[in-house]
Amino acid sequence: MQFSLFDYSARMKKIDSTKDTLSFLNEIIDWELFRPTLTDIRNKDRKNKSGRKPFDVVFMFKILVIKSLYNLSDDEIEFQILDRLSFMRFLNVGTNDKVPDSKTIWLFQDQLTELKLIKPLFRKFDKYLRDSGFTARSGQMIDASFVNVPIQRNSRDENGLIKSGETPPEWKEDDEPHKHKLAQKDVDARWSVKNGKRYFGYKNHIEVDVANKFIRDYTTTDASVHDSNIFEEIFDNENESPLVYADSAYSSEEKRNMMKEKGFVDKVIRKAYRNKKLSDEDAKWNKKVSKVRGRVEHIFGVQFQMAHGSRILRTIGKANAHTQIGLRNLVYNIMRLKYLKTI
Repeated sequence: MQFSLFDYSARMKKIDSTKDTLSFLNEIIDWELFRPTLTDIRNKDRKNKSGRKPFDVVFMFKILVIKSLYNLSDDEIEFQILDRLSFMRFLNVGTNDKVPDSKTIWLFQDQLTELKLIKPLFRKFDKYLRDSGFTARSGQMIDASFVNVPIQRNSRDENGLIKSGETPPEWKEDDEPHKHKLAQKDVDARWSVKNGKRYFGYKNHIEVDVANKFIRDYTTTDASVHDSNIFEEIFDNENESPLVYADSAYSSEEKRNMMKEKGFVDKVIRKAYRNKKLSDEDAKWNKKVSKVRGRVEHIFGVQFQMAHGSRILRTIGKANAHTQIGLRNLVYNIMRLKYLKTI
């Protein structure tokens, strides 16, 4: 069936009437700001000038944005670009234009991972936010969330080797790398237990400014790393307010002394111990602080909604997990900007 120009225009007006998210993102974001960082891919990729010209890097990056936003696989995003008018308009492609296949999309994301470009892209957008007037104000919130990956069905001996930093030899026997067992095994993910519940995978450690609720910094670790071990790494020394909010996982004399030495104000939830219950004063403190600190949970909730209720990150290895988690954090900030621009 052929659509006329009138049909197309009528459909786009209908899409606009529903306040199309992607169209609005194109209005408020200058996607060219990412080009200088993304160009590193082509500088590495185009040593050989022969062959078909590669897809534009900003175009490919925008594909990864909507892939993360809607939690789509490489095959699904390829189909949706071909099928959905809103995706086509966001990417500025027509029905007769060539669209990258799933393998090309996978390869582009793999190149981002290899060149470790996700954090620089995240920081580039953070600078854009600050230059647009969204500075880090009213204090900072620090927290972490588990990011699960598919559970590995390994033997006790195999798990023992993995924990000691070795690889079971039978996983590497095949001559073709993509066929051997190691290509399907995540040897970086780890188990952790919290409140009686077991998790397998990684952690997304974030630092958020209280005023605007943008993620200002983040890092990723395996799930076994305690939240407090990352506190100093993502601590924001440039927030306009000295207030620091965090849950009881970060409550220690060491952390309080560190904040005091830097001139920051401790707003960390007090921790109860087995033989020492919280005093009434500490309980009142926790109730007061939680009214602010609890806002960070909203961010993880939004990311959960963006993943359509799936807590599973379908990836293998820490490097790939770092890329996908970094994309989730960047896309959260993009959607947060959209929200602040509409209120």
